[in-house]
Amino acid sequence: ADLTTPEGLAEVKRLIAAADVAVFDHAPGVLEDLGLDAATLTAAHPRLIHLWAPPFGTRGEFSDLEAHHGMLTGLTGAAFRQGSYARQPVWHVAPLVHYGQAVVAAGAVGAALYARAISGEGQAVVVSGLHAMSQIAGGIGFADSPGMMQGHPLGGSASFRLYQCGDGRWLFLGALFGHFFQMAIEAMGLNRMRQMPPGIGDVMSLLEHVFAQRPCDEWVEILTAAGVPAASVGEREDWLDSETIAANDMRAELPHPELGPVVMPGVAAKLAAAPGSVRHLPRDATDAEVAAFTALRTEPRPRGPAPPAPLSGVRVLDMGTVIAGAYAGSILASYGADVVKIEPAEGDPFRPYGTGFMTYNRGKRGLGIDLKSEAGRETFLDLARNADVVLDNWRLGVRERLGLGYEALKAVNPGIISLSITCYGSRGREAGFPGFDPMMQARSGLQSAQGGGPGHEPVHHSIAINDVATAAMASFAVIAALHHRAMTGEGQAVETSLAAQSAMYQAGELTTYAGRPAAALGSPDCLGLTALNRYYPCADGWLTLGCTRTDQFVRLARALDRERWIDAFPDPLAATRDGALAQALEQAFSSQRRDGAIALLRSAGVPAAPVRHAGEAQGDDWLWENGYYEIRHHPGWGDLICSRAFADFGRGQSGFERLHPELGEHGLEVLLDYGVERETIIRLAQSRVIFRG
Repeated sequence: ADLTTPEGLAEVKRLIAAADVAVFDHAPGVLEDLGLDAATLTAAHPRLIHLWAPPFGTRGEFSDLEAHHGMLTGLTGAAFRQGSYARQPVWHVAPLVHYGQAVVAAGAVGAALYARAISGEGQAVVVSGLHAMSQIAGGIGFADSPGMMQGHPLGGSASFRLYQCGDGRWLFLGALFGHFFQMAIEAMGLNRMRQMPPGIGDVMSLLEHVFAQRPCDEWVEILTAAGVPAASVGEREDWLDSETIAANDMRAELPHPELGPVVMPGVAAKLAAAPGSVRHLPRDATDAEVAAFTALRTEPRPRGPAPPAPLSGVRVLDMGTVIAGAYAGSILASYGADVVKIEPAEGDPFRPYGTGFMTYNRGKRGLGIDLKSEAGRETFLDLARNADVVLDNWRLGVRERLGLGYEALKAVNPGIISLSITCYGSRGREAGFPGFDPMMQARSGLQSAQGGGPGHEPVHHSIAINDVATAAMASFAVIAALHHRAMTGEGQAVETSLAAQSAMYQAGELTTYAGRPAAALGSPDCLGLTALNRYYPCADGWLTLGCTRTDQFVRLARALDRERWIDAFPDPLAATRDGALAQALEQAFSSQRRDGAIALLRSAGVPAAPVRHAGEAQGDDWLWENGYYEIRHHPGWGDLICSRAFADFGRGQSGFERLHPELGEHGLEVLLDYGVERETIIRLAQSRVIFRG
């Protein structure tokens, strides 16, 4: 439908009248001019969920830009967070935040549908590119801090890093915690060494030396046999054909009339009672389908009180640790769920990681409980009787061995939703292996693609992309299961994995068919994809140039007083990131002040934006204007600058009611809220079944 014509606009409005959800991604002001804004449409259709997903923000100077991943990561400080050799911004070759916006938006829409099932009322939902960036790369920082330091392209520490092996291939050693590193030292025979080899001065250099003595596959076999997380670096084109993907049904193949078979990632989250599927490739609806759709009319359900937040009243017992599992609970908390973080006496192993732990555990209450004791397990099952959701990201089978698997939960609460997150999925040879985010960065080809492909040094992504992606997908899956239960009364088991997200968050890059052009590749310290889509250094900082059309290049040349470029570069969109046009642009910008150059380009209609350091982003007026940050006070840490929310809802609040919990901080109030008798609580505390840190 052509929205610029009265007929096209009328057709769209006719379709919306029959819809449950309407999705828009226009820049601010456009929908109001068309009469498709949330206020107008939800007034006309009270049960409608109106999703607005603008590519940048909802207001202010840069919110008019067309979707552009490099600009978004540059504006928010994420480009400077990626490790580099030259301490410069780095361009992500996979548009990770765009994928994140899609998944977060799906979860927020699901939360609004769940709230509608209770109240009968639709609402407006906003998930901007800034919301997505907040979920993927936001977090908590100190108000007087310059922001997160830039890492190293191979990884930040000797125990958690890429290493080149004797056959030239690379592996990632994922010994994040001390016991894994000790196991790695023993498996490699380093505990028997009497002295360092000549010329080796530190542990990282020693490991580089030792890994170079054997081929990659041999090292991976040695380490994984010892229980150490490790993975070889693979290529994108091999990932969808891998055993892990096949065993977990994460690959889909559909026919296309012109292209032939199309291979793509499958469904990333598995709901046992309500499984999803890739039903067909994109196509035009038939006239009959459109007529049938517009004939549908959903009858209003009896209305209950509208919840103050979409997931208000939902109770979550969160056994998640480190990032993926813990962060899934935090996202649910941001939508209004009451999330209780369950920890053993030693606490979440990620607690020592400071603001990282704070980021992934916001909004929760804390309960310390010994689940290895019979009384602790009985207490947990008592809590599960009155809970809606139990989630974990433990090794496969651990919950079952403790007697806390889905069947045990279902026996005490048939409506329970049980979510489990693994690294490699629940089926296949690797299903029980331990793993962390970089294992999937390596195996899926993401690290290789960022580095430039086969034969180039891979690049470790400083953002734990598969962890935060899995948290978003897990929260979406829980919300979908909650909605299913609201419709049917049926609980279910749900699962997802880091492996699934390693495919989902490269879906466009992994989708293949005969003759498909190769997906973009990067380079160490990658500055962009082409000369016109690249980061450029100025006299006092960096800017992003984002031209996607030839007319924008013409305006660029004239704005810089380089009209001769128009004839010199007849195909500017194909100009490489390091070729003659890129060199000419580097020279043109090098003597200009960043903000002046951006103002000049934007006034000429050329897409451009600043690249900010993390510390600079914390003080940026545009980000504050769009509600990207908020200040929260911590009694021990002082003022903290925090990412505010992952979505905004028209009929309910979003964001975090509280900061992270201390170990077992809210145990007494949680147990009382769940109906445990005070005398029982005292007995559990005296026997150290429950505790505070």
